Amino acid sequence: MKGAEALAEAAIRAGARFFAGYPITPQNELPEYMARRLPGYGGTFVQAESEVAAINMVYGAGATGTLAVTSSSSPGISLKSEGISNLAAAHVPAVIINVMRSGPGMGTIQPAQTDYFQASKASGHGGFRTITLVPYTLQEAVDLTYRAFELSQRDRNPVIVAPDGFIAAIMEPVDLPDFKELPETPDWAVVGCAGRERNLLLNGGVNEEHQLSQNRKAEAMYKRWEAEDVMVEEYLIEDAEYVIAAAGTSARICKSVINELREEGIKAGMIRPITISPFPYASFEKLGDGVKYVIDVEMSVPAQMVLDVRVGVKGRFPIEEVTTAGGFILKASDVKNKIRELAERK
Repeated sequence: MKGAEALAEAAIRAGARFFAGYPITPQNELPEYMARRLPGYGGTFVQAESEVAAINMVYGAGATGTLAVTSSSSPGISLKSEGISNLAAAHVPAVIINVMRSGPGMGTIQPAQTDYFQASKASGHGGFRTITLVPYTLQEAVDLTYRAFELSQRDRNPVIVAPDGFIAAIMEPVDLPDFKELPETPDWAVVGCAGRERNLLLNGGVNEEHQLSQNRKAEAMYKRWEAEDVMVEEYLIEDAEYVIAAAGTSARICKSVINELREEGIKAGMIRPITISPFPYASFEKLGDGVKYVIDVEMSVPAQMVLDVRVGVKGRFPIEEVTTAGGFILKASDVKNKIRELAERK
């Protein structure tokens, strides 16, 4: 399947029955696919008049207990940011798919990873957080999108899936998951209150004490994520002297680089964050003293993930960078040559 269509099919199979979005490259095939497929499963597709309208439609649908999803790309997600913050404040689950393109500003329509800060640190105002999942194959994109709905319902919080435009554009074989049974309407949903007290989904606090208590509860949830929900791949790091830190498409390219360097006798390995929020700091903290360099590899200029890598490394090893942006796909040769250069240093 094509990446964007695989993402859409995974969402439908996970139980999504409402989609609202607005066209923007490079994710247009996702809403196109939803428009064709979702009504056949009793779902509703809406092409909204804007990204702002789309996220608020998702807010409304999610408040009824319907599994809701939206997708966009970079500047479109910026327009949705207030709505994502509102979802978090009201404890309404939703899945947001951001097919990242180059920026800042409108940037280009080509793939990039320059939304790292937005996706992992500041999806909107107010200091809330999301679990943010970054796939590096289409199979993983399908599996993580499917999982995103489970996490969102569990926590009553928005979840972000953040593939870059390369993942959305390529075609690969995928094993599609089974269709999930649609969940029962949750007790908190706003679906009419005949015969019972009405439900209130408060978007903000009734007073300062309520706002503070809600933020304390969210803080406890974020700490639970750090303890229980970190997802990471550690590839050949046991004896590695050169440890690459890379996610998404960058990691996809780096894995082949590592295999080639190993054949040359250069002990390379990789830590690949699958969740960039929560970030796998522990994987960097446990690196052994045999490591000579950590190499942060990103399709972002300036580098963004490197700040999290520094926190994990805690100054134990020097950190080098290999970066690109503007829609240019990372070159395997640039990573390979950088590590060869480091291996030659005295």
